[in-house]
Amino acid sequence: MIATSDFRKGGKIEYKGDPYEILDFQHVKMGRGGANVKTKMRNLKTGSVVEETIRSGEKFPTPELSERKMQYLYVQDDLYYFMDQETFEQTPLTAAQLGDAKLFLKESIEVKILYYKDEPLNVELPTFIELVVTKTDPGFKGDTASGGGKPATLETGAVVRVPFHINEGDTIKVDTRTSEYIERVK
Repeated sequence: MIATSDFRKGGKIEYKGDPYEILDFQHVKMGRGGANVKTKMRNLKTGSVVEETIRSGEKFPTPELSERKMQYLYVQDDLYYFMDQETFEQTPLTAAQLGDAKLFLKESIEVKILYYKDEPLNVELPTFIELVVTKTDPGFKGDTASGGGKPATLETGAVVRVPFHINEGDTIKVDTRTSEYIERVK
């Protein structure tokens, strides 16, 4: 059981039958009444963020969460297949379950999948991934005056902004959390 005094950012609790991740919390003491904890939490099943006021001292069960290392195999009929590295069991996930993570899935990439009561919830990609640029406009001398960039389509279909010196066929490193270009890989 997790008491409100044990709340931490990133901590996970079971609330109203669903697993939640604590995004932010604040202990509030009103005049003569008891203390409360204003909490901002994300539902790990649906991804929705809720704000709740909870009485101080209340306890919540710890959710049955587990994390498994899996390897991405392929996509077929809008299902993305992953293989458990230890048992070689395959798990299909829908595009809705993957969210934006599907934009950076490359065959044989290793990911972590979070499970709640043996039901897959979401996929955690590596922080950085190297991908090949398949389509981008050529950069011309003098383009750098604006200091911006240009859109580039990557081998997975994701589109990111890159500097003007990046060309088709270049391999770049991308931050999967923000979908931003980091550097060109040699």
